[in-house]
Amino acid sequence: MSELNQLLLELDYKINFNEHDFYLSKSNSDAFNLINKWPDWSKKIINISGEKFSGKSHLANIFKLKSKALIINGNEINNTIFNKIKLYESIIIDDFENCDEEKLIYSIFNLIDQDNKYLLINSIRPLNEIKFNLPDLTSRSRNCLYARIENPDDELIFAIILKNFSDRQIKIEKKIINFIIGRIDRSYRKIDEFIYKIDELSLKKKKPINFKTIKEIL
Repeated sequence: MSELNQLLLELDYKINFNEHDFYLSKSNSDAFNLINKWPDWSKKIINISGEKFSGKSHLANIFKLKSKALIINGNEINNTIFNKIKLYESIIIDDFENCDEEKLIYSIFNLIDQDNKYLLINSIRPLNEIKFNLPDLTSRSRNCLYARIENPDDELIFAIILKNFSDRQIKIEKKIINFIIGRIDRSYRKIDEFIYKIDELSLKKKKPINFKTIKEIL
């Protein structure tokens, strides 16, 4: 285990992320390394997939800082978005599942190729596992670089819990974190829900964070 003050990870908790706040583990190293290889990608379009709260938006912001990219949410994709895209060399589509405009997505893929741009797409499921109605988009989506953020290992769970409690100014002993790690679901969403409940008990109900409280929530 690394030193506690080096265990840093943001999971959609703040808007502004940087590389120093990202805690690297086996679970997310493929995605992190792919971002760091820019602009030396073997393909112009990459897809990072992973559960909600797994750190995809954090990686997107790291890429934004590196490449000065334009970030677009999936629900912002419409016919007017191309005027913005043309002004940037690098594009990020976050929350890809929020977009159902398959023809526009296909057009964005074509624009990336034609203008020699870069595109990062964040999604919960890998694009090559999504059944698109548009055959051309299905074909194009299989010609991307892929990296999946896996379920968190013990070291990453430790970092997530420590960082989030620190952000909320909640004091917690190392032995309690280890107790949590041994019992909590290996899911970013479940970890986020757990931290929210701890925060709620600590602030609203004024309960101390001890083994009894942790057992109650788990």
